[in-house]
Amino acid sequence: MKRLFSITNIMFAMALAVSLMPGKRAGAQEVQMYAAGSVILIYAVLLINRMLCKDEDKKQSMADVVAIVFSFIVFWDVITAKLDIMENMLFPMPGQIVATFIAEIPAFIEGLVSSMKLLSVGYVLALAAAVPLALVIGWRTRLFRAVNPLTKVLGPIPPIVYIPYAIALLPNFTSASIFIIFIGAFWPIFINTLNGTFNVDRKYIDTAKVLNVNEKTMLFRIILPAIMPSIISGATIGLVLSFILLTAAEMIGASSGLGWYVKYFSDFADYPKVVTGIIFIGMVVTGITYFFDKIEKRLLIWKS
Repeated sequence: MKRLFSITNIMFAMALAVSLMPGKRAGAQEVQMYAAGSVILIYAVLLINRMLCKDEDKKQSMADVVAIVFSFIVFWDVITAKLDIMENMLFPMPGQIVATFIAEIPAFIEGLVSSMKLLSVGYVLALAAAVPLALVIGWRTRLFRAVNPLTKVLGPIPPIVYIPYAIALLPNFTSASIFIIFIGAFWPIFINTLNGTFNVDRKYIDTAKVLNVNEKTMLFRIILPAIMPSIISGATIGLVLSFILLTAAEMIGASSGLGWYVKYFSDFADYPKVVTGIIFIGMVVTGITYFFDKIEKRLLIWKS
């Protein structure tokens, strides 16, 4: 009985009831079933999570998140579709957003493919350059002390300031975007790996020296696994920052991609598509970080 009348179930019932109520705004009745369907879909995902997940803490966290989402949907639906107290153009109805989202799925997929091509190239190049370079520099104390102060100056510079110069100096938008993504991902990965290498536990190094291992083995078979948490941490930050920079660059000079999609329709004041584009970008970032977390747990399984 207590589970039946949980805050999540109460908010679900409230969100579903509000979405099915008649509204004042023109066109509210035409899209209210889309709002109701989205509420039911979210609740169905919650039920599936309850059945599949064995961790009670994760179940409760998921339920709390869904309750907050339902609360936001109720508030959003009331001030737009039901009471019509917000500007129609700037604040579309929840059902209108869901209907637009479904219609725009092919455009989102096309934009996602375009964005991921740029992101993957720039990010992989940054990862391939930052990790070996930081590993070698961090291993040599004198070199570390010479380079470390430079990272404190160059690292904090927002990579977005390079966008106008990259677009102006590089031959095309693709190469400019890859460069900006590379810069954005490079510094978090490089700095984390550099500090992790320099501060690696001395007992690993002392043990390896006793066994007379060569420098190559020391770097790639002993230090590299030991600093993997630092690398993963920097890589995660770099990935999120890279996506932000990619979206910003697309909003300035692209003709395709997710950032371009949002900017293009904002220029035409088509805010239902702008909002759906923002929501889709949020979903993509969430999905990327989720799978990255899975990779991290797989690589650092020895820590669990």
